[in-house]
Amino acid sequence: MPVELLGKSQQELREWMASLGEPAYRGAQVYHALYAERRFDFAAMTNLPAGLRERLAREASITLPPVARKYHSADGSVRYLLPLGAGAAGVPAGAGAGRAATVEAVYMPSEGRQTICISTQAGCAVDCKFCLTATLGLVRNLTAGEIVGQVLVALEENRERLAARTNVVLMGQGEPLLNYEATMAAVRILLDANAVGLSPRHVTLSTSGIVPGIERLAQEKVRPKLAVSLNASNDAQRDAIMPINRKYPIGALLEACRRYPLRPWERLTFEYVLLGGVNDAPEDARRVVRLLSNLRAKVNLIPWNPGELPYRSPAASAVEEFRRILAEKDVPVFVRSSRGQDIFAACGQLAVIQSAIESRA
Repeated sequence: MPVELLGKSQQELREWMASLGEPAYRGAQVYHALYAERRFDFAAMTNLPAGLRERLAREASITLPPVARKYHSADGSVRYLLPLGAGAAGVPAGAGAGRAATVEAVYMPSEGRQTICISTQAGCAVDCKFCLTATLGLVRNLTAGEIVGQVLVALEENRERLAARTNVVLMGQGEPLLNYEATMAAVRILLDANAVGLSPRHVTLSTSGIVPGIERLAQEKVRPKLAVSLNASNDAQRDAIMPINRKYPIGALLEACRRYPLRPWERLTFEYVLLGGVNDAPEDARRVVRLLSNLRAKVNLIPWNPGELPYRSPAASAVEEFRRILAEKDVPVFVRSSRGQDIFAACGQLAVIQSAIESRA
């Protein structure tokens, strides 16, 4: 059976080449051709001898996630439906190993940049009550190749119109810190100057607040920016909409954030999904100010995106009042208008199309 190379690090490729009796540096050449030059056909890797290219075509494979369907938004965003098949070796048992998976990635062009939102799991086990993805449950973890492959697919699909800067946000399906090893293997490839070559300033990992994962991420030499989904101003409120809070309550979460070693240019991002009549009152805003005191942080306010769940979007006046209270207390705050709502590609909506497909299966 061919050896899958997508998702392998440079060191893994060097060791594999050596196991074939080839010079180890050939692995570094494959690594650069695959990730930096985005050559997915061995015949196109002209930095390798012809004989080796022929051998690799027989003994190895590069499997990008196939694009089953594309959904184009009026705002220019594209939602990709990606069937990934059964879990590969290295997908932990108990996390859906061996099960077919379908995930989504979203490409969002803007002036001077493009942002790619990718998934780290098929479905999600965290069960945030306001998120449609949670209704899928956890199907399985993705491999490093399946994670980085989503970025490569989006870049290839839009190769002719790419802007100079690429942002990647790990905010699609799944909780990245519950698939830690594969997620970080993919992130290291994305941030390696000899591979995809993105800046740490332009890659963001979003977590629901997995405290051990945050503590582990803090020790990494190479890491993305960190965004934390707060979404509530007290434990009772957060327990109701984010069951993970019962395991990692706000106090423990914020203590981990206070210990998190920020780089000189960096702030923690706290994401706050505003649910009409639930967590969008002025007193909620004032509690958030107190919670985030003594933290170098910014807040992204995200008005809830409509879906088949028992919530409603906040009034525009409530969003503005919430923003004003934070800003007046010198908390950097931004209102994020979600892209791709018309194709269900916005934050928390990555389940509708998949559920429809499964219902017809």
